[in-house]
Amino acid sequence: MVCKAFRERGFEAYSCDILPCSGGHPEWHLQCDVFEAVDEINPTLGIFHPPCTHLSVSGSRHFYKKAARQIGALHFVQALMELPIPYTGVENPISVISSKIRKPDQIIHPYMFGHMEQKATCLWLKGLPLIKETNNVYGEMMSLPYSQRAKVHYAPPQCR
Repeated sequence: MVCKAFRERGFEAYSCDILPCSGGHPEWHLQCDVFEAVDEINPTLGIFHPPCTHLSVSGSRHFYKKAARQIGALHFVQALMELPIPYTGVENPISVISSKIRKPDQIIHPYMFGHMEQKATCLWLKGLPLIKETNNVYGEMMSLPYSQRAKVHYAPPQCR
């Protein structure tokens, strides 16, 4: 979706994953290691969504079982942040990135953009401005029962 939005605005945008394309434009998808992709296309902007499996505090009760995997995930995030790209954004939920690497530049919620849900999403930015909310429906959302406004917390892990 991010790639498509940038393409619609005239940018030469690509998605990159070690998995096949999950959207409708495989011609814009690089199925390879992200660091190989950066070397290949030399981008000026990178928006990264590293897996949160070993980072998100929602799974903190399992941290003791996966310390080595968490260290590996943190090294991956740090390497993304250090890529020689002028403009970068790293997105992740509330996670140990904040305490182990650095605090996020911004925390946003879907309700800030017209969606009747709350889910704190952190952004670590380099060279990019903060995102401006477009349609804050916080008051209306808060009138909903918790199970509706925080439905993402009840979704299976792959849906979060």
